[in-house]
Amino acid sequence: MDTVNDFEFKQRKYMPVFPKINGKTTVYIEGYPCEDDEPMAATNFHGEQITTFFEQLKRYFSINELVYIGIDSFIYYHEGDITKSVAPDIYIVFGVDKYPHRRSFYTWAEGAAPVAVFEFLSDSTARQDRNEKVDVYLSDIGVQEYFIHQPELKKPAEFRGWRRDLSGNTVEMEPDPQGGLFSEALNLYFRWEEQQHTHVRLLRPYLPDGTPITTSLEEHHLREAAQARAEGEAQRRQDAEKLAATEAQRRQDAEAELEKLRAQLAKFQR
Repeated sequence: MDTVNDFEFKQRKYMPVFPKINGKTTVYIEGYPCEDDEPMAATNFHGEQITTFFEQLKRYFSINELVYIGIDSFIYYHEGDITKSVAPDIYIVFGVDKYPHRRSFYTWAEGAAPVAVFEFLSDSTARQDRNEKVDVYLSDIGVQEYFIHQPELKKPAEFRGWRRDLSGNTVEMEPDPQGGLFSEALNLYFRWEEQQHTHVRLLRPYLPDGTPITTSLEEHHLREAAQARAEGEAQRRQDAEKLAATEAQRRQDAEAELEKLRAQLAKFQR
C-alpha cells in the first residue's frame, strides 16, 4: 500500500472529534509578559526533542484548523494575576483556531485549556515537573493529561503521564511493557527510542495502530524510498518483459530451424 496515502487515510480516521470553543482568539494582552530570560531549550538534547516532537504533532494535526499547538510559550490561567502562569515545552489545545500565532495563551479569553501538556526534564526543572506541576496543570488549569520525559540518553529513562479520572482525581498512567503510554485525549500512543548518534532519547507519537508520525524530513525520505521502489519494480517488469520477448524469439527461431530440418529430411527420404 502507498505509505503516504495510507497515512493520510489513517490521519482522518484517528483524528479526535471535538466542538469549536466559543472564545476569542487572543494574540496578546497588555500587561502579561510573553518573554522571560530563560532560553527556549535547556540543552541541545532538549532542543532536538522539542523541535522534532513539535513538527510531528504539527504535521499530524495539520488537517484540523481547530488545533493550536504551543511551544515554550506562556499559558496564563487566572485573569488579573500574572503569577498564575506556566511555560510548558509543548501543549495542545482543541477547539480554538490554529492561527494566528499567539504570543501567550490566555485560558479565560480563549475559553479553553490545553488537553495535553508535555515537559522535557532538565536539571533545573525536573523536581517541579515531577511534583508541583502535576497539580498545577491538572487541577489549577484543567489540563486533561500531563506527560514528562527525559530526552538526555546518558540520564536514566523517565517517561510518565498523569490524567484526571471520571471522579476528577489525578491518577498516574500505567505504561505498557515497552514503556509507552496511550493518550486518550489525543488518541495517540507515545514511546521513546534511543538515538545513539545524537545521544537523544527521542519521544515519538504513533497512531493507535502503531503507525509512526514522521517529520517532514522523514516523510521526504519515505517518498524517495517509495519512488525508488516503484522505479525498481518498473525496471524489474521491463527486464522481465525483455527476457520473455527474448525467450519467445528464441523459441520461434528454434521452431523455424526445426521445421527447416524436417523439410530437408522429407526431401531426402523421397
